[in-house]
Amino acid sequence: MTRDPDLYGDDATAARLLTSTDVWVVAGLSTDQTRDAYGIARLLQSKGKRIVPVHPRAETVHGETGYASVQDAAFAVGPIDVVDCFVNSRRVGEVVDAAIAVGAKAVWLQLQVIDEDAARRARDAGLDVVMDRCPAIEYRRNPLL
Repeated sequence: MTRDPDLYGDDATAARLLTSTDVWVVAGLSTDQTRDAYGIARLLQSKGKRIVPVHPRAETVHGETGYASVQDAAFAVGPIDVVDCFVNSRRVGEVVDAAIAVGAKAVWLQLQVIDEDAARRARDAGLDVVMDRCPAIEYRRNPLL
């Protein structure tokens, strides 16, 4: 199966998002240190990103105030560069739709989070899309990031 780079994102798009963005909403981020979202959010912070936790419990994580929804986060913090999706594939469409609605510039669907219809909606709305990739792997693959 050939992946459509417009839906899955190419190396250049992933690199650009990792180097030229500032505010990352991390949907699915909680205080659970065993979850990948926790470690990836810490990594993004170490690279100079402002992370904004979004989780139904609206927990403060890594010193950043949490919000119950992408909409709440956008209202509180202003413009969002990337909505990083750590929710399962069955639920990611609603997070992508929220990212579109608040005017985010991009969505990043983590490894094994795949919804081609949602990715297509985001792309058609003018957002950059990266799907089924992990920032930590991208940083390791390209030490110049």
